[in-house]
Amino acid sequence: MDESEVLCEKQGEAGLITLNRPKALNALTLGMVREMRRALDAWVDDPEVTRIVVRGAGEKAFCAGGDIRQLTEDLKAGNREAALAFWREEYQLNIAIKRYPKPYVSLIDGIVMGGGVGISLHGAYRVAGERYLFAMPEVGIGFFPDVGATYALPRLPGRFGMYLALTGDRVKRADAVMLGLATHSAASESIPALREALLAGEPVDAALARFSADPGPAPLEAERAVIDACFSADSVAAILDRLDEAAAKGSAFAEKTAAGMRAKSPTSMSLAFEQVRRGVAMEFEEAMKTEFRIVSRIGEGHDFHEGVRAVLIDKDNRPQWRPASIEAIDPAVIEHHFASLGPQELEAI
Repeated sequence: MDESEVLCEKQGEAGLITLNRPKALNALTLGMVREMRRALDAWVDDPEVTRIVVRGAGEKAFCAGGDIRQLTEDLKAGNREAALAFWREEYQLNIAIKRYPKPYVSLIDGIVMGGGVGISLHGAYRVAGERYLFAMPEVGIGFFPDVGATYALPRLPGRFGMYLALTGDRVKRADAVMLGLATHSAASESIPALREALLAGEPVDAALARFSADPGPAPLEAERAVIDACFSADSVAAILDRLDEAAAKGSAFAEKTAAGMRAKSPTSMSLAFEQVRRGVAMEFEEAMKTEFRIVSRIGEGHDFHEGVRAVLIDKDNRPQWRPASIEAIDPAVIEHHFASLGPQELEAI
């Protein structure tokens, strides 16, 4: 395969995008974002292209996110504009995908996290193979669920969106279909044939139906009542209290969930709570503008750098969050992340 980080080519009736950094789990770089945007813009009015098909090279990942390590290095080096250029153009790409007038099909048979969610979830079709694994784990590295999560998570059934935002828990194929994160499921071994059918011009809905496979029962269904009851509370602290109460009544799920949350960044969980709460009433472009406000400020704090150090660099998995507890969070600090950027606001182009 070509050594380019992303391959954008016309094959049959499709614009085929292949994320091509398998050793890096196809993590996005600014160059990849720009090349994807260039190709999508070129194919909008191309009559030979009737649909977009996106896949990841290798067997492990569709796309495991953005190149977070590089972004934090840019911020530490004082190269803030380089980091913000990535996020600005990534978010603009997310908007372009959401608006895209042609069928946009993501073939996801592996890890899809962070930035990978942004380039798939907002398209019309998301096909999950058996290796599908979704997460928005940002609260565990002092970041926040971005790339359109402010819009998408509040629109999941019940309180699942708040649950995923605050825990970063992983979701496999059956749960993804139940939640609507995936629109279709297919056997991993059939995905190459499905891809060929799409390239050959078979009507998208017909091809997806022909290769459809039953994902089986969704494990999270059994926890829906606990999730809805606990994650409908009016603050992160109240959610933790309700989880503790459910755990005391015998819910092992609630006990594990509360313990997991207490290891996350209190600042990040507070931001994520506000995102989901506010995102209910937002249109997509407004949600993306809100996320750019947050990302423009999150590097000014402590937790993002500390989380990346603990999880991705030193890998001691012992981040020292500041502040260290939900109770110590200053609401004014959280509110500051959502304030207007004035002339630096994100524009959809």
